[in-house]
Amino acid sequence: MSPGGLWALLVLLLARRGEGSCQSAGLCCPGRDLSCVTQGWRLDRSYGECFCDQACVSTLDCCHDYDVACPAVPCVVSEWSHWSGCAEPCRATVRVRQRTILQDAQNGARPCPALLENAGCAEYNDQERQCRQTLVPALITTGGYGNARKKREVLDSGDIAGYCVEFQLTSMTEGCQRSVGSHTRWMQYLREGHYVCVECQPPALGAGQTHCSGDGENATEDGHVSLQWQAVGNPRCRGLWKRVRRQDSCACPSVHSFLFI
Repeated sequence: MSPGGLWALLVLLLARRGEGSCQSAGLCCPGRDLSCVTQGWRLDRSYGECFCDQACVSTLDCCHDYDVACPAVPCVVSEWSHWSGCAEPCRATVRVRQRTILQDAQNGARPCPALLENAGCAEYNDQERQCRQTLVPALITTGGYGNARKKREVLDSGDIAGYCVEFQLTSMTEGCQRSVGSHTRWMQYLREGHYVCVECQPPALGAGQTHCSGDGENATEDGHVSLQWQAVGNPRCRGLWKRVRRQDSCACPSVHSFLFI
């Protein structure tokens, strides 16, 4: 008989006689408990103090009958709840669902799985086909670029009247403050909570168009829907803002004046 077979036979005999076992001592303890101990054969085939607490599975000093006296009890969780929905309609954020523990894992069983799960909201909302416009990020650049536009006489498609939209910045990435190039230095003036003006003019406002892409014109609740923006020249500079109002002309300081692209 192989050494492994002999050991299995010895364990069986010891278990039947109840010598130095968790069963004979009436022990089966959760967690780590140094008082949950007796004398007997251990699973590593040595004799001495052996434990009947859950930690013995990791420390390898369990009594030989630990698995029989303290069988692993698997974790049981409930079904997933319904998705909570999106915190703000038409905002690229997250929706949440959760579940609860019906029976906790015991005696070295695998720990319970995650009880909270997140998923994106953009695709979730877009199933209703109500948010396609608001999910398009507004591309912006410094207002000084408008002078270059006029110099190139891009207004060759007729007298298209532009307009200005005022936004409040609600969140932005750290990448905006790391814009050190001469053409991206304007991004350093962006601050959460500040109000900015963004002008919609040709060619961003083409012939036959009524508004610039991403300006929130189709948002159903002005001031309550978070819209996305992206700075041109630095893909790491982006964030969210809320539309305040539309104006015929911009009245913000030059450092807070921008253009739709």
